[in-house]
Amino acid sequence: MKLLTYTVDKRNKQKLGVLSQNEEWIYPLTSFGIEYKNMLDLISSMTESESQLLTYASRKDPDAVPGAVCLKEVKLLAPIPVPSQDIVCLGINYMAHAEESARFKNEKFNGERPYAVYFSKRVNQCLEPEGMIPSYPGFVESLDYEAELAVILKKDAKNVPAEQAKDYIFGYTILNDVSARDIQNRHKQWYFGKSLDGFCPMGPWIVTADSFSFPPKLGISCRVNGELRQNSNTADLIFGLEHIISELSQGMTLKAGTIISTGTPSGVGMGFTPPKFLKSGDIVECSIEGIGTLRNTVQ
Repeated sequence: MKLLTYTVDKRNKQKLGVLSQNEEWIYPLTSFGIEYKNMLDLISSMTESESQLLTYASRKDPDAVPGAVCLKEVKLLAPIPVPSQDIVCLGINYMAHAEESARFKNEKFNGERPYAVYFSKRVNQCLEPEGMIPSYPGFVESLDYEAELAVILKKDAKNVPAEQAKDYIFGYTILNDVSARDIQNRHKQWYFGKSLDGFCPMGPWIVTADSFSFPPKLGISCRVNGELRQNSNTADLIFGLEHIISELSQGMTLKAGTIISTGTPSGVGMGFTPPKFLKSGDIVECSIEGIGTLRNTVQ
């Protein structure tokens, strides 16, 4: 099941919907008597019976659903437009990306990654599908892309055993961890260079966890102006979802609605010789098998 946030008029009033199985229509949740003020409210409160109802409803003909609207006629927003807290991110969580990162920084890499690297990404508002990624001319010189699988938790997690991690996952979406490499390296930490306004495209929707076997093994890729740059599979994560959720929850409480971005594979702009950083007008398409494509243009 695919759940999304959208608007249909100039008032930009946010609505929640479920995508039809043919991915051509959006059915408003209110058409089925399901009322939530936003996606975060839905994530923490949706019942199993409501989930079953929406799964069934997604198979309906649009003529049978009041308020059904064609996907092409709406403006999609990020599924969670305003996260309740910073996004938790994994650094260098694919081995090939660890190698290219060390090469870019002229560091030696011994092929070992014994511990996961975590950092946070400040997001005042997630950028919507088709939204413009700001390039910050005069301030950012090395603008980069990172296609990532993002995981959303449905309930508070504390001291979670690895074998129970899947029970805490609401669903998955695509996140582009846009990064200013020059700022990132200048400050010797990742927070500022990854947290500029507009640096968190997300979407196009959330696919509920029951749509995939666990852990999900999904093809992940990124194209820039049609050129394939990243091409891997989430099965290649160094630290998988069980480890991530379990380890983080040993030391902190992960609240319902927490977004965890699991890292990017090799093929980012800094990994090429010479680097292929983004420039104004570039079209970036991050795709994950079974979820879809998140498309944005650099301003």
